[in-house]
Amino acid sequence: MPALPVSVITIGLLLASNIFMTFAWYGHLKFKSTSLITVILISWGIAFFEYCLQVPANRIGSSQFNGAELKTIQEVITLSVFAVFSVLYLKEPLTWNHAVGFAFIGLGAFFIFHKWG
Repeated sequence: MPALPVSVITIGLLLASNIFMTFAWYGHLKFKSTSLITVILISWGIAFFEYCLQVPANRIGSSQFNGAELKTIQEVITLSVFAVFSVLYLKEPLTWNHAVGFAFIGLGAFFIFHKWG
């Protein structure tokens, strides 16, 4: 069985880590009556799993991508995961200005990855 390409492994790990990160950072917003210390401790517990995926993703990905490229991949994935999370979990709509902002970030990713002569 052929090994998966580095880019697929990196993006897959970053995607999974971002799902954990999003729940760690924003999942508690639906539980406003829960004490702050409780949500901090729960968030730290969730973030542990995020780091267990994020660190290997960057370590593996660094064999193919530079730091700026890894960070750009991370940010695009973060926004994509958060957009879905916001609509499905928080029940908050995404509006035209969100779409424009995300498009500008996508344009930034284009400039990071485009190979200029």
